[in-house]
Amino acid sequence: MASIFSKIVLGEIPAHKIAENDDFLAFLDVFPCAKGHTLVIPKKEVDYIFDLDEETYMGLMAFAKSIEPALKKTIPCKRIGVAVVGLEVPHAHVHLIPMNSMADMNFHSKLKLSQEELGEIADAIRANI
Repeated sequence: MASIFSKIVLGEIPAHKIAENDDFLAFLDVFPCAKGHTLVIPKKEVDYIFDLDEETYMGLMAFAKSIEPALKKTIPCKRIGVAVVGLEVPHAHVHLIPMNSMADMNFHSKLKLSQEELGEIADAIRANI
């Protein structure tokens, strides 16, 4: 069964996309820890990040790194935190989370943003890429 992320890749489920190429996709988390919380995934569905082949793993990290400047420019923060948790969706993914303190990386505390707010954030990040 395809993961929710694979359904996003196929266009079956809408997402607030930030950037995309043939192999990777970055989009906003709909249950963000902080404004701008972005998920970066390989389009190829692999459950566990360390099961990715070397080329895909390195490409995923490079793609995530390419998003960071626009994210940091859009969302005022000290750093962009990076997390790989991998339990909530069986599809390898990297979390990019604008943060000013460790509290901003709290996966148990989620913001409630409207689809309109998420769309505005995504538009602003894309404008800075």
